[in-house]
Amino acid sequence: MTIPRNEVAEVKQDEQATEAKPADANRQRSEDIFYTEVDRSAMAVEENVKRVSEGVVQIQTATGLGSGFVINSLGHVVTNQHVIAGEQEIRVVVYRQKPTGIEKETYSKVKIVAMNGFLDLALLQIDDEAAKDIPHVVLGESDTIAQGEHVFAIGSPLGLERTVSQGIVSVRARESAGRWYIQTTTQINPGNSGGPLFNAKGEVVGVTNMKLAATGIEGVGFAIPASLMKLFLKNREAFAFDARNPNHGFRYLPPVSSEKPKAEATSETSPKNQP
Repeated sequence: MTIPRNEVAEVKQDEQATEAKPADANRQRSEDIFYTEVDRSAMAVEENVKRVSEGVVQIQTATGLGSGFVINSLGHVVTNQHVIAGEQEIRVVVYRQKPTGIEKETYSKVKIVAMNGFLDLALLQIDDEAAKDIPHVVLGESDTIAQGEHVFAIGSPLGLERTVSQGIVSVRARESAGRWYIQTTTQINPGNSGGPLFNAKGEVVGVTNMKLAATGIEGVGFAIPASLMKLFLKNREAFAFDARNPNHGFRYLPPVSSEKPKAEATSETSPKNQP
């Protein structure tokens, strides 16, 4: 049946139909300070990038940069410990999708909540009210991924922000120095460290942290499994950062002296060496 447009008096949305199709957020389940999602659908990489990219951030320090990802609406960010080790000033750059395009938001009020050098994991928090509405990613199960499964990473390799790389799981559990990793063909380069490794559902299954680099070696990257990351997050009190702890990893420069430096004698100028 066809009804002329000028004969339509009012259009109302079917509320029952709206309730029958809940938003993705309604299927998310909170576990401690991170989220998982029930019955999350698999998508092509290009579609996944659209739904997860805003939750991936860049970590900037005085000596370099890395990647990270937001895990909740409180502004908690996961990254590698080696990305922020020894740093006092940390900035988090968020990339927001706007109608006019991508816009950068940089937050300089960032505190270290916890970090563990052995696991190479760190938990940060953006201490800014404006960061409360940043989209977050959801975590998946690294124990159920299969060899040959497609995965992809988002990060800032060599400072090239929002870079996407794709590969497969080479080995689900690869041991190295008493730790185990997900080995992947996904390209991992300096700047990717701390970024997320996603599965086809757009769930974080690993934290990218290193690669083998040598002439003739390609496609041998590694990521910390999500199972280890979840243990770190749930037991973050055990790794709580304390600036007063001499082992916290911060580097402090020696204070500038007001006294003029005294000249030191060398073996060539010392009187005792003169003839």
